[in-house]
Amino acid sequence: MHPLFQGIITIIIGVGGCVGYFYASNLVLDKVIYPARGANISRNIRRANEVRPWLFLFPAIFVLGLYLVYPVIGSFWRSLFNRSGDDFIGLGNYITLFGSDEFQTAVFNNILWAIVVPAGATFIGLVAAQLTDRLSWGNIAKSLIFMPMAISFVGASLIWKFVYAFDTDIGLINAIIVGLFGGEPVDVLQIPFWNNFFLMFILIWIQTGFAMVILSAALRGIPEETIEAAIIDGANPFQIFFKIKVPQIMGTIVVVWTTITILVLKVFDIVYTMTGGNFGTEILPSYMMTFMFRDDGRATAVAIVIMVIVTPVMVWNIMQSRKELR
Repeated sequence: MHPLFQGIITIIIGVGGCVGYFYASNLVLDKVIYPARGANISRNIRRANEVRPWLFLFPAIFVLGLYLVYPVIGSFWRSLFNRSGDDFIGLGNYITLFGSDEFQTAVFNNILWAIVVPAGATFIGLVAAQLTDRLSWGNIAKSLIFMPMAISFVGASLIWKFVYAFDTDIGLINAIIVGLFGGEPVDVLQIPFWNNFFLMFILIWIQTGFAMVILSAALRGIPEETIEAAIIDGANPFQIFFKIKVPQIMGTIVVVWTTITILVLKVFDIVYTMTGGNFGTEILPSYMMTFMFRDDGRATAVAIVIMVIVTPVMVWNIMQSRKELR
């Protein structure tokens, strides 16, 4: 079947199925289970209204259970078996992981990413939001800063791979080192420890636009009265920004910070495209890929570790988002 017709049929079945489910489930609820007639009409209406929200939530709960909860439980169970999946070894894969130097390096690098990237992207995005709001051509500047968000991680990595290239005819950094300072070309992706920061800068470059847009909206929502009062009291622009504006949007800053942190803990494309996890740049997702096709038990154990690390940050992000909505 032609892909166009497949898409149309999928939309018809999907939308029609949802409409049919909601119509039929409400019909059964109101006409069969709790009919609005007889001596118990008020009680039936009340109970039907208590059940009705669950009819709307059921499809989402069912899909999440089928495609999220069940795979998580299955993955955890699989991580308790050996490489072939025949012998139950309990926490053996986890013990082996935590005793591995490569795993410890991956965890350290992940922590480094989780500290540097959210801090860098949020800070630069906050400064960009403040500065662009004061420019007459601020919308154009915002568009340029936000543009990397439209590029995939792999595409952005390929762009920066040319920037970091060892060849001075291609690599911008080495062209500056050799052309302006007369130094020798350096392969920045093979410099131990520091090569991680060159990879982090790519994600900071991408996520700065996201932070800028969210924080710009928050800055515009600050009451003008507080700023005017600070100006009357003699506050300079730096004091107004750091002591008046930033505290009032701290909730939004935290939400942006934790959102980028969740992304960082799952990042894989950049490292895999740039270095493949070599030269000391291994992180947990790329480390998991090294076992994906040769040791499924170890790979699922790494996946569970990533989930355990991400979950508290995600819960904190949801809590902060709810506070912002109140």
